Amino acid sequence: MNLQQLLQKCLIRWKEISGYDFCILDSRDQIYVTTQNDILPEKESILAFRKKNVPVEHFGSFSIYCISSEEASDYLLIVCGKEKPCGMTGELAVCQVESLFSAGSRKNDRNLIIQDILLGRFSSAEIYNQAKKIHLTPTARRIVLLIRTTTADTSVLEIIRNIFVNRSKDYVSALDESTVVVVHEMKENEDMEDVESISALIIDMLNTEVMTKAWVSYSNVCDDLTCLFSGYQEAMTALVTGRIFYAGRNVFGYSHLGIGRLLYQIPLETCELFMEEILGNTRARTASGNSPHTAHEVKTLDSLDEETMNIIRTFFENNLNLSETSRKLYVHRNTLVYRLEKIEKKYGLDIRTFEDALTFKIAMMVSDYINYKKKTGS
Repeated sequence: MNLQQLLQKCLIRWKEISGYDFCILDSRDQIYVTTQNDILPEKESILAFRKKNVPVEHFGSFSIYCISSEEASDYLLIVCGKEKPCGMTGELAVCQVESLFSAGSRKNDRNLIIQDILLGRFSSAEIYNQAKKIHLTPTARRIVLLIRTTTADTSVLEIIRNIFVNRSKDYVSALDESTVVVVHEMKENEDMEDVESISALIIDMLNTEVMTKAWVSYSNVCDDLTCLFSGYQEAMTALVTGRIFYAGRNVFGYSHLGIGRLLYQIPLETCELFMEEILGNTRARTASGNSPHTAHEVKTLDSLDEETMNIIRTFFENNLNLSETSRKLYVHRNTLVYRLEKIEKKYGLDIRTFEDALTFKIAMMVSDYINYKKKTGS
């Protein structure tokens, strides 16, 4: 519930208790929240009140109050008593409104401070000073999660906030239209399996409630506020790397990225050279009768159809086990062997052996990385 919604709820409650109508005007004298749209005094009366610079003034059944908190110094509270000035009721309402604006401002300050910590805008000393301002414990086990969706839907942020609504020490904020960041403070009995469960819950909720595809990445455990910046970098790396190399997954832990994290740091030119050497020279080395020029043309895996790629992925997922792979794919074992031999003839790599399988797996990941870099132009 945002500040405007909270104020509206309070005004309705005050009306139920006192019988008065309430309205808050913003700095442009537009209605911010109200219990009755037609209770406003004449515009001339409002302008005259602003010029007088007094805390309160009564106009028959209307009372206009200045809101003196710094966060809403140009706002006005109007109370309509219908038969008589509202007196103490209006003064109490002003105090409550000022408190709510101040609380909202502190919440915004908290969001800004934590976001600046995540983005590395403070030194270590400044982090501790800022944390003291917002009563944030410097040392605690925290995890940084990033949630990316395919659609820019404002309800995504609210859904994620509702997931963490009972965790008062957690921080949830939108980074942009399609990305939300969560700083989750882990309890004593929580471990990385619990983080995986939370991530899966977020994916399921977004799929169900918003019907959008989503990905969640998370960092290693950060034991100190000064580590949150590196935690944010880890989560961002996991999100990008995971989507490049592990397209079949939706949740990416930084510590579970495996070889993908290493490949992501290799320059594009080196990756292209690797593909040329492996898919070119290997064929030239094993396929008799081919000219060097023909071998040089084989540099990517893009020519493989989706069915063949599915066979290869399933074969790798089943630890190079022919019988288990044929069972999963519902094909005869001899048919599978035939398809794998065709791959060997084309690329000179027998992926039934561990060494060639490892080489081909790396080539697949490097190919995905090259395609991503070219697509994004990065």
